[in-house]
Amino acid sequence: MSLLFVDGWFGPEPGDWQSVWCDRYPGSQRFDQDDWNEPVREDWVTRLDEALAETTEPPVLVAHSLGCLTVLHWLAGGGDRPVRGALFVTPADVEENPEPALAGFAPIPRLALPFPAVVAASANDRWMTPARARSFSGIWGAEFADVGPVGHLTGAHGPWPEGEKLLATLL
Repeated sequence: MSLLFVDGWFGPEPGDWQSVWCDRYPGSQRFDQDDWNEPVREDWVTRLDEALAETTEPPVLVAHSLGCLTVLHWLAGGGDRPVRGALFVTPADVEENPEPALAGFAPIPRLALPFPAVVAASANDRWMTPARARSFSGIWGAEFADVGPVGHLTGAHGPWPEGEKLLATLL
């Protein structure tokens, strides 16, 4: 089983939970964006499509923050490469929490996902309220998981074994 990590704004952080998981799950992959600090939706979507083209089997996407929106915009733009499922971790709400650097990722696509997915929302995430995350999970046809007060699950959070339980439902 392969995992493809779709990182968010500012990219990977040393020791973040994605790095831990990438090391733990053989066949996992991460890919780089051309510019982590000033994201351009079309560029990020293109890089995701290129990474998916290089997979040997349909992966489970593990997307974080702006990476979640990258996946959604890829789908909305006609992305049709095979995907087994997705774990959307603390998606960024670029509509309710406008950040000028992320304006190009609005609006958030409202579409039914063509694969199973779980939305993991934090009770104290400054980027999306649990109520909005629950609403979007319903629109997308994804399961909703309240993962408690864990902030935005940045690199400082560490391994995140609770998240691995959510991932296991997609594997």
